[in-house]
Amino acid sequence: MTKTDVLVLGGLSGITAGISCRRHYPDKKVTLIRKEGTVLVPCGIPYIYGTVGSPANNVVPDGLLEKNDIDLVKGEAVDVDRERKVVTLADGQTFQYDKLVFATGSMPLVPPIPGVDKQNVFPVKKEFDYLGCVLDGMAAVKDLVIIGGGFIGVEFADECRKGRDINVTVIEALPHCLQMAMDDEYCAEAEAKLTEAGVTVRTNAKVEAIIGETAVRAVRLAGGEEIKADMVILGIGAVPNTVLAEKAGLELGFRKTIKVDRYMRTYTDPDVFACGDCAEKHSFFTGRPVGVMLASIATAEARIAGSNLFSPVHQNCGAVSVFSTMINGRAFGVAGLTERMARQAGMKIVVTTAEAPDTHPGGMPDSCLTRVKLIFAKDTGTLLGGAASGGRSIGEMVNVMSACIMHGMTADAITQFQMGTHPALTSSPIGYPIVNAACKAVLPLRD
Repeated sequence: MTKTDVLVLGGLSGITAGISCRRHYPDKKVTLIRKEGTVLVPCGIPYIYGTVGSPANNVVPDGLLEKNDIDLVKGEAVDVDRERKVVTLADGQTFQYDKLVFATGSMPLVPPIPGVDKQNVFPVKKEFDYLGCVLDGMAAVKDLVIIGGGFIGVEFADECRKGRDINVTVIEALPHCLQMAMDDEYCAEAEAKLTEAGVTVRTNAKVEAIIGETAVRAVRLAGGEEIKADMVILGIGAVPNTVLAEKAGLELGFRKTIKVDRYMRTYTDPDVFACGDCAEKHSFFTGRPVGVMLASIATAEARIAGSNLFSPVHQNCGAVSVFSTMINGRAFGVAGLTERMARQAGMKIVVTTAEAPDTHPGGMPDSCLTRVKLIFAKDTGTLLGGAASGGRSIGEMVNVMSACIMHGMTADAITQFQMGTHPALTSSPIGYPIVNAACKAVLPLRD
């Protein structure tokens, strides 16, 4: 039996939890056990099929573990004895721990559609060899159908068109692609960029069956229409990987995630922590459980879990939910609540918009128009959410919005924001869209 102070089960968020532990408790021995031989960058998976070209170009190097003196064991954990504090692997190895971290992530959601088990129908698994086989199979594809118009679906659609003469169709049951994350005007803009890239977008469309003999031949919609397909990608979402946690007797909560407190300790056992997609999430705004799964949230939770293993240091403030993507050269980002979410919750809000080129003057090479939307609480003036579209700066712009949300900044405070500017890098300080949108909210908030 191998003894260790901290035993981490899982991949990407497990690496972060281990590193956080080493930073806070450098004298502790940390061991990470994972089933996968190679850890992929989850958000980079769609780009394997276009921009980066191979699973090998989308991996997290094990050098991060070596650099932080974390022992890596490749194997599958099959049993956790919490009373003895022993984890057993499939090959019979046993490990005794003082503290245990579940970072077992998630698995793709496979819907109960008739024919979903046919050949050439692929859920998006986070497995190196599996994704390589999907890439190889795509060489012979003429008609690709992607079921699901969320971030995974639209990114796959955009990437799979690159360098290939194939028909790509996205099927989404909601009125818009990306509707779970963005307001309608941004959804429409994203759909237009997909269409411009040669992707067929079918919204308000429900898949009734995947048809063919042994391999997929077509996808049938609820109205009877058939869309030709020799490959189908399932981009519908993910479910937490908590089978082992449930077997170990840990209490599960919303959507079968592991229940944790603000220190990322499990409700069941103070010596067992959980982080990432397998752990329960609560909204920053309401405190209620939410089903969002994001790498940014997972790594934040992992840092908190690692810091708290032997002494409570940091608390989880809840999921703000910050998204960003790039579709056919245009970036889209959201932080916090959308206008739709706020209104559905019955909140009194003030909504403002602003736009400006992301260079100054706008005639600079590669300048791109940036559009920003901010949502403020009417009673307090605090920022509840923001959205933006434009060039590559959008990714960091929504991160700025997230920081403002987390720290309760008001429209008045944001108007005083001092930004660093440069003609080739940012909007003009006169036209900086986050600040200008905040300025537009000041008077309506006082009414």
